[in-house]
Amino acid sequence: MEKPVRPIIIKKVKKAAHAHHGGAWKIAYADFVTAMMAFFLLMWLISMTTQEQKNGLAEYFAPTAASSPSSSGAGGLLWGSVLDTSGKKSSTPRDGAVGASKQEDGARQNNSGRTSERELRPAADAQANHSAIASIRQALQKMPDITELSRNIVIEVTKEGVDVSLVDQDGRSMFPEGSVDPYERTRRVLDAIAPTLRQLPNRLTVTGHTAAARPGSARAVEPWSLTTGRALAVRDILSGAGLPSDQFFSVAGRAETEPVFPDNPYLAPNRRVTIRLLNAEPPLPPNLFR
Repeated sequence: MEKPVRPIIIKKVKKAAHAHHGGAWKIAYADFVTAMMAFFLLMWLISMTTQEQKNGLAEYFAPTAASSPSSSGAGGLLWGSVLDTSGKKSSTPRDGAVGASKQEDGARQNNSGRTSERELRPAADAQANHSAIASIRQALQKMPDITELSRNIVIEVTKEGVDVSLVDQDGRSMFPEGSVDPYERTRRVLDAIAPTLRQLPNRLTVTGHTAAARPGSARAVEPWSLTTGRALAVRDILSGAGLPSDQFFSVAGRAETEPVFPDNPYLAPNRRVTIRLLNAEPPLPPNLFR
């Protein structure tokens, strides 16, 4: 007996398609990111601007005043013209009002000039210091033994200007122990930078420093005399190389009172002579001594 043929059943499963959501969320997200960038940019600008710049921006965007804030009209919309007692506007401004207006304008101009100089001075000093450091380094690179002396020459920017320090290191000093006469390598360094210093407009200070004596050790030379003598020796070498006397502002010795490493005043790098290129002095107001 033959078996009955079973019918073949094919099942087709239809997957439901997801509904199309569109790209509206992308636009909203882009707007959100743009708003956040604008917010952080605004915060950065606020933190970087000075109070004078903020006041200037506020005045720029402030609406024009409808009336003069001054009762006499001086400096306002009436430009010094006032209303007389009869209620009629006088045809010419009063002398007192004009004088007050000119004084206010002159004060505003002087204040804005001093503010501009005060704001531009740090940028000008920074640019001048950068140029000075580049010139000094270029002069030192011409020395044949600069690689050996690289650790003994420290150039850094300070609040007062640029410091060029001749620093002792363990195993290599710039002056013999207890002597004010420098080594020949120290003279070569000074001779190398002297032409560059002579071309710069900065006035110079030369300051000698030494390390503290370890407990129980005896000094061969008194520290104040030693540091002052070394500073004078550096000044004499630079002067002999062509630097004019009026370019030096001061020459002094500080003994061990200003160590580079206060936690360990006995270290060799505390023994140094520093040549400081002073920042340009701000101009004095023209009416200071009036």
